[in-house]
Amino acid sequence: MNKDLKFVRNIGISAHIDSGKTTLTERILFYTQRIHAIHEVRGKDGVGATMDSMELERERGITIQSAATYCSWKDIDINIIDTPGHVDFTVEVERALRVLDGAILVLCSVGGVQSQSITVDRQMTRYNVPRIAFINKCDRTGANPERVVRQLREKLNLNAVMLQIPIGLESDLEGVVDLVTMKAVYFEGEQGRDIRYDEIPAALLDQAKAKREEMLDAVSMFSDELMEAMLEEGDIPEALIREAIRKGTLSLKLAPVMVGSAYKNKGIQLLLDGVEMYLPCPTDVENIALDIDNNEAEIKVSNNTADPLVALAFKLEDGRYGQLTYVRTYQGEVKKGEFITNTRTGKKVKVGRLVRMHANEMEEIEEAGSGDIIALFGVECASGDTFCGGNINWSMTSMHIPAPVISLAIKPKDNKAQDNISKALNRFCKEDPTFKSFVDHETGETIISGMGELHLDVYIERMKREYKAEVEVGAPRVAYRETITQRAEFDYTHKKQTGGSGQFGRVGGYLEPLEEGVYEFVDDIVGGSIPREFISSCDKGFSASMDKGLLTGAPITGVRCVINDGGYHTVDSSDMAFQQAAKGAFKEGYRKAGPIIMEPIMKVAVEGPSEFQGAIMGSLNQRRGVIVGTSEEGAYTVVEAELPLGEMFGYSTILRSLTQGKAEFSMEFSAYKQVPKGVAEQLIKEYEASKKN
Repeated sequence: MNKDLKFVRNIGISAHIDSGKTTLTERILFYTQRIHAIHEVRGKDGVGATMDSMELERERGITIQSAATYCSWKDIDINIIDTPGHVDFTVEVERALRVLDGAILVLCSVGGVQSQSITVDRQMTRYNVPRIAFINKCDRTGANPERVVRQLREKLNLNAVMLQIPIGLESDLEGVVDLVTMKAVYFEGEQGRDIRYDEIPAALLDQAKAKREEMLDAVSMFSDELMEAMLEEGDIPEALIREAIRKGTLSLKLAPVMVGSAYKNKGIQLLLDGVEMYLPCPTDVENIALDIDNNEAEIKVSNNTADPLVALAFKLEDGRYGQLTYVRTYQGEVKKGEFITNTRTGKKVKVGRLVRMHANEMEEIEEAGSGDIIALFGVECASGDTFCGGNINWSMTSMHIPAPVISLAIKPKDNKAQDNISKALNRFCKEDPTFKSFVDHETGETIISGMGELHLDVYIERMKREYKAEVEVGAPRVAYRETITQRAEFDYTHKKQTGGSGQFGRVGGYLEPLEEGVYEFVDDIVGGSIPREFISSCDKGFSASMDKGLLTGAPITGVRCVINDGGYHTVDSSDMAFQQAAKGAFKEGYRKAGPIIMEPIMKVAVEGPSEFQGAIMGSLNQRRGVIVGTSEEGAYTVVEAELPLGEMFGYSTILRSLTQGKAEFSMEFSAYKQVPKGVAEQLIKEYEASKKN
């Protein structure tokens, strides 16, 4: 790999489901001579795409785990992470974007900006990742890149500027017109390897000139020299235009748009040129670490190889040979055989094996420097841990992890499966922070939680295949929450005399709704009515009470517990006595505080032919859905709605039968809202019945 960081690019490829991310990555690997044959997603030749290395991915034709690889194009080295499109695997996109410097946002020229494109764009904005938009599938019937650019501006508020226009569309796609060089570019020879530059076809010349003017107007905002050159009305140097595009892209105020078709091998080499010219190298990006020894003061990471190591573990995989930890180095270098420190645990760990990943293949390396994405073998750590070298004790800021919204009860079919299930669950929980598992103490069932039906379905399938663990699956459960709606006071005394030392603690105060956050404890005790050493005991008691609500047993959220009075006994008061007093006080206040049940509301986008619009809207209304908006794109309609998750189970089957299998939907978590009275009564009744059983 290049030691000069100017010649390194760390990029991600992100998009909505079925926009062609994995197909695009396959072409990039082919043109950079990383692979020598192209295989398709859902490979008809029985091979499947390089980056979909998991058997399940090849069968379903979807990406489940983000995969890393690297390649070289002209003078630059590119580290690539291909990410999933399904919102159920959103954490894979989240952690990839956390460590990448730039990204390619892939859009389907027929589907345009779809629901998951919006989510991915929001994630890019969260981590300040500059992006190039690539409008793929220009060979498909109904392709309309102009409309996609309009949607980029309207739906994503991006300053989208076309750097290319297609020569022909749908089955007539021949190549692209490059508006910077004003040349027509054709991709000929075996699998589009040979690039031919030619004059722009006469039929497209006027359109190309108009689009070039539009492009120059937009990019000249980032370069005074370019603006002057335009006013002089002479020939504008190509380098000046490219420099302005790069400046605008890096400032996140411009999104260059390129077009093509990955499947038909058109436009990919120009996209690689765009990655080289417009996306940032590691030194163009400012990364901030927190100095743990200095009150978590913010420190700019230097990117200098000579400085002490700072690296972030962003993804874990448990393989046959132990834990594989994907790491992004931000400064310094890591060498095989040396010791590095995990700043979370304070432990020193030895780097046994150092590898560079190519999907599921590994290449042994001796060292890696600043800006590299590599993997360590046999190093114990958690996702999000920072490794440091030298005497520094820094931590990189962690990534945003969404909370699971759906649960299933699973049961082993036999005793042999029991051991394998626990092995599988330990591994999956470690690898995926959005997947959780626990044992329900009341029912004794093992509960798994995740981001959606597909997410849990994939993990159950992986248990069967990778661990030979056959499981029986219970009905899906929604992750309900409880909260309070009004202030309520409490004054509770916990008293227990059973011979010998007793227990005594009195806690007085009030509960009130908390606007933001899960739980807050406020100590307003004056005059020592509760001794200082027992204040933390009260906090522990209240905090433990938040785990289980009194209405449905769901976790409680959004409560501030304030204590302002109390009483103690010089002999009988203890840590345990005040914990119990706080639990009793919480119950007393909670019942008076107007408790309600909250349910997860999902943002749902259904896409299908316009003829089924009425049926789609009807099916959403029946499920307590609120239609947020509809839009028509040619013969297709997109219905956006907000629905309770509890009403979405089995919806895919119903949607298929309503639309002859022609519609599809995607959903993601939006917010928690109060359940209607009738539903709340039903949930409480079911909870009471389960307690009796």
